[in-house]
Amino acid sequence: MALNSAILAIDHLSVSYGRISAVRDVSLEAWEGEIVGLVGANGAGKSTLMKAVLGIQRGSSGCVRFLGEDVTRVSTEKIVASGLAYVPEGGGALPFMTILENLQLGALHFRGDVNARLERVFERFPVLEKRQRQLAGTLSGGERQMAAIGRALMAAPKLLMLDEPSLGLAPKVVAEVFDIVIELRKAGYTILLAEQNAKKTLQCADRAYVLQTGSVALEGPGTELLSNPDVQRAYLSG
Repeated sequence: MALNSAILAIDHLSVSYGRISAVRDVSLEAWEGEIVGLVGANGAGKSTLMKAVLGIQRGSSGCVRFLGEDVTRVSTEKIVASGLAYVPEGGGALPFMTILENLQLGALHFRGDVNARLERVFERFPVLEKRQRQLAGTLSGGERQMAAIGRALMAAPKLLMLDEPSLGLAPKVVAEVFDIVIELRKAGYTILLAEQNAKKTLQCADRAYVLQTGSVALEGPGTELLSNPDVQRAYLSG
């Protein structure tokens, strides 16, 4: 990575599905060790943006740089192998595999000591160690999310992208998930967090971008956006 360059730099990226423009001229950065929030309603373009970063969905224009390298046209496999981990909406833990098998799958591109990495994940999520032989599909929603995040951590990622990690979870579990995100940042991880839960996201994000119909409507420190009247009116009322 080039000196003084962002972990992730998106420059004027647009993504279309046929004639539908899902992401319009978006630019954002994520620097080492920070949480960057993506806030917006369902359909605002958050998931599409993440998939474009990962190479799952190709941009129609613009550039994506990861660790200083242009990855706009690089394959998803190579992007993942270079240190990007993605936890999709719903977690993505494979239900008919055990927790241990899910975690081992996450280490596919890891070149270090997999067992040592596994121990670190178990230290962070003791419940996963206790239930490592259990099928992931039998876990509670919060436990499945832990398994999905744990699987992503097995790769020792340079950037962790979390897509709606609190979706469908009970309020108590939502609080636990955001506590995990904050702890990961304290441990040195760089996190891109896409969420409809604007309040929780802005409370923990170092910086955030508010997406509306595929475009960046507002950006700034999380605490500033949290007190912004437009953000409060659109996302924090009720």
